[in-house]
Amino acid sequence: MSSYLPTLRTDTPELGFELALKLSRLAVKKTQPDEAMRNHLRTIYENDADALISSSQVVATNFRTIAVANGYWLTIAG
Repeated sequence: MSSYLPTLRTDTPELGFELALKLSRLAVKKTQPDEAMRNHLRTIYENDADALISSSQVVATNFRTIAVANGYWLTIAG
């Protein structure tokens, strides 16, 4: 069985942020599996500043988790 999330390890912070975005989108998809409903709801929250800020907070939380898993990428710091 293949995992859609085999690891939280990434080579760079940029890739970590991309993974945080992916995790956030997957959470929405798992929470609301109906694609038509997700598309309908998107038209509502895309114009709601509070909803957009909340979604940014979810991404930030996921990114923080990934950063910890990657030792804050200290080995690539210049």
